[in-house]
Amino acid sequence: MYETKSPGVEVLSIRFLLVLICMITARSAAMAFNRYLDRHFDARNPRTAIREIPRGIISPNSALRFVILCCLLFMLTSWFINPICFYLSPVALFVILFYSYTKRFTALCHIVLGIGLSLAPIGAFLAVSGRFELVPLLFSGAVICWVSGFDIIYAMQDEDFDKSENLYSIPTAFGKKQALRISVFLHVLSAIFVIIAGIFGGFGAWYWVGMIIFSCMLIYQHTIVKPNDLSRVNLAFMTANGIASVVFALFVITDLFITHKH
Repeated sequence: MYETKSPGVEVLSIRFLLVLICMITARSAAMAFNRYLDRHFDARNPRTAIREIPRGIISPNSALRFVILCCLLFMLTSWFINPICFYLSPVALFVILFYSYTKRFTALCHIVLGIGLSLAPIGAFLAVSGRFELVPLLFSGAVICWVSGFDIIYAMQDEDFDKSENLYSIPTAFGKKQALRISVFLHVLSAIFVIIAGIFGGFGAWYWVGMIIFSCMLIYQHTIVKPNDLSRVNLAFMTANGIASVVFALFVITDLFITHKH
């Protein structure tokens, strides 16, 4: 069974809190920076014109200050975790912030977003163990393909707008029908990564039940989104993916708990 030497309960609890703070600050920085950088596009896009910066609820300078604060808190928190997390924290911030620029010059922006989110399993493992291993890298591969796949579906809503603004995405480059096929391919790869991680990690039955549910949720979102019907994109993007990630995580945690208990 895939496992690491576990620190004491008190240390683990503090480490968990620190990782949680890093997760919140990194995600907040990335989302706020994306809103700040895209504020002019958002104001012209009917779908996003209701966001806080275009509506004047939050000023651009306030959003930028929030980004800087979150980045500083992220790096400070990583310093309390271990040296390798601290040294790699600027790299992680660069990736997740750089994503916001990519739609201006490449249709592979979805992959860059996936890479940004894929740092989470690697970072969490480094926080606990202080080293790299194969299984967290496999989970990162699954995250890259999973996130890229559903971000392509989400971007289908803005195909016409992105073309008018010379923005890049898989839907603008290939059209909705082909974009959905690429999304399916990426989600198949994601499931394959999860299967390989389960084999190399030696996980038990609970893991595989979670894997089946995760795969079913991936299939489900592709049954409700069609090239000529995007009315249920939010159901696929928010609900299906939210359930898939949370349920899979719960089953993996249950599997690890039962395995370590015995």
